[in-house]
Amino acid sequence: MTTPDTKRDEDAVRRYVESLGLVLSQIGMQRMPARVFAALMTTDEGRLTAADLAAQLQVSPAAVSGAVRYLEQIGLVAKEREPGERRDHYRLYDDLWYATFMKRDRMITMWRDAAENGIDALGEDTPSGRRLAEMRDFLSFMLEELNRMYERWHKLHEEKNA
Repeated sequence: MTTPDTKRDEDAVRRYVESLGLVLSQIGMQRMPARVFAALMTTDEGRLTAADLAAQLQVSPAAVSGAVRYLEQIGLVAKEREPGERRDHYRLYDDLWYATFMKRDRMITMWRDAAENGIDALGEDTPSGRRLAEMRDFLSFMLEELNRMYERWHKLHEEKNA
């Protein structure tokens, strides 16, 4: 955490925000939400207003608005307002990575269940039914492994923070 005694190279931070935003966009996140997320990740408070984000990223408030709306929808940021204030703040969730992957876990479950429904409709002995059965089996395997991984993460995280 930055304290009054520590200095950050703000140019290096800006370059890193753009670099992280580029990496996130290369792996599939939309460009502006990627930049906004990177800006939130690199602020010590983990929380900024839309005006702060627009100024830091040198973009319009409308661009920030669309980006934070997307990030809220996918569960990476939360909007909050301090009592008596008129401006919204956007913050990262606590235990962000666990929460994000748990949401993905629900999507994998839905995908697996959709495959199961397709097998019922197509028949497990048809070529398309076998493809769906393989997809269902793979996704079931992934869910089991992810659950074990989540358990190990919580144990490691608790030990580290004890």
